Amino acid sequence: MRVTKLPRVYPILDPEALARRGIAIQTAAAAFLEGGAGILQIRYKGHWSREAFASAKRIAALCREAGAQFVVNDRADFALLLDAGLHIGQDDLSPRDARKLMGSEPMIGFSSHNVEQLSAAGGEPVDYIALGPIFATASKLNPDPAVGADELRRCRALMEKPLVAIGGITLENALEVWQAGADSVAVIAGLLPESASARGLRERMEQWQKLASVGGA
Repeated sequence: MRVTKLPRVYPILDPEALARRGIAIQTAAAAFLEGGAGILQIRYKGHWSREAFASAKRIAALCREAGAQFVVNDRADFALLLDAGLHIGQDDLSPRDARKLMGSEPMIGFSSHNVEQLSAAGGEPVDYIALGPIFATASKLNPDPAVGADELRRCRALMEKPLVAIGGITLENALEVWQAGADSVAVIAGLLPESASARGLRERMEQWQKLASVGGA
């Protein structure tokens, strides 16, 4: 299933970040979907074991049941097996090769980290382009320099495709990012409250949805 319009909030499931809070990735996925998520990306940076694939398969089923788009980071092979969308970075399979492999139908997103990469990405066969980090982030070991909201606003004017902002986005600064022109904000740590429970995650997702409806339109 493919969502043609990106939801304003784009949750990313990071197994390592969730594990540090003692929460299972499937528990988080279910909680975010119950909280109204219309899209979920799973970002495995480690080895895709059989257990990891089985877990992703169950999350894909949860997304189908909820009518939400499921996206796999980096791995076109697993995205195909899971009938999911694909998100690729600058060092992954090229967008044209990814599209050739995935076919015309699945959603493909592509990361950029500066205006040069974003401009080049505009002509690629992808459905949306991510730009970041917008603010300082702890979700990556060696992050690119922060872009900032002003540069995001300038970049927005250079492209027509949907733009996803990522990196250091929180409930406190998300409005600034939407107002700078982002169609969607990708969130990892900002979706993880100190109360690491299914209820806490669902309520945090609901907070994001409320913020998006009030000020992110």
